[in-house]
Amino acid sequence: MSKIQITELLGDGIGPELADSVHAVADALPAELEFVPIDWSLETRERRGDDAIDEAVESMRQTKLAVKYPTITKKRSPNALIRRACNFSVIYRPAISIKGISSNFKEDVNLHIVRIATGGTYDDPGQFIGDDAAVSLRMVERKPCEQAARFAFELARKKGLTYGDGHYTMTSSSKHTIQRVTDGLFESVVAGVHKDYADVEHHVELFDALLAKIIIDPSSYEVVLVLNEYGDFLSDMASGLVGSLGTGASGNYSFDANNQVDIAMFDPAGGTAPDIAGKNVANPAAVLLAFGMLLDHVDRYDLGHALRLSLLGLIEAGHCTRDLGGKLNTDEFTKRVIENIPAHL
Repeated sequence: MSKIQITELLGDGIGPELADSVHAVADALPAELEFVPIDWSLETRERRGDDAIDEAVESMRQTKLAVKYPTITKKRSPNALIRRACNFSVIYRPAISIKGISSNFKEDVNLHIVRIATGGTYDDPGQFIGDDAAVSLRMVERKPCEQAARFAFELARKKGLTYGDGHYTMTSSSKHTIQRVTDGLFESVVAGVHKDYADVEHHVELFDALLAKIIIDPSSYEVVLVLNEYGDFLSDMASGLVGSLGTGASGNYSFDANNQVDIAMFDPAGGTAPDIAGKNVANPAAVLLAFGMLLDHVDRYDLGHALRLSLLGLIEAGHCTRDLGGKLNTDEFTKRVIENIPAHL
């Protein structure tokens, strides 16, 4: 088996503890994984400026693969900077109920949210018009919509094959009846891409109705494709439904001229948690789930699946960190995860 090189964007706060957890798990797996560390702490980013961005991008262009730990945003969002520099146009975030995590929402959630990572109003800081008004430009581009649509349909097709019956749905959601030009372009691009995926059932929902319907019956939705702002809102709502932001993981993707994934970066959804940094109590579940997504991406689904089964089984049994109601610290939970992975892999 060839060596798998992974760019590692080291962060702030609990970032070093999460990195230790990932390294411990990686060392225990039957795969040759080599991490290429890039210091992305706030101190280094402020001192080196654009050079720190350039170093990260150059490494990621070589490895085509990265894991990123939480980073502090002070003046410029490092997440936004790296997404822009690497042309990440798609963010994929699963939101799945985990047995053993208490939630006020009692229905099972199994959502696979595909978010266009560019455009909307997030790329425009806006400007004031006089003293009493402000304006922000909202842009939707055809190419990222096409890339995200193909990613979403491929994901739905793959899920359908994985779960046996070959049937999985993909729902695109926007406000195309109101935002007729921008959201209308998005939906027209998705409809065009669907012609290449006739085996995948495609539905269209207005975004406000989608939020209500997911809460009423989340089992009606599987893969959901949305524009930038909508994906931000939907991902956080879904995290609330499953009961924890601490188990959220995501993948970020750029694409080549043939719409194939070029660079993939995986990260936990949570922040730097400075109040608990260095205390060995951080929950590494999200970053380990992100690492599992990375293993899936490099065609080691066997390892990613085994890691998820180990981690989720421990949480269901109550062997978890304090934020989830358990008693384990970061190191202890990581050790249990490793011990719970089958030895015959």
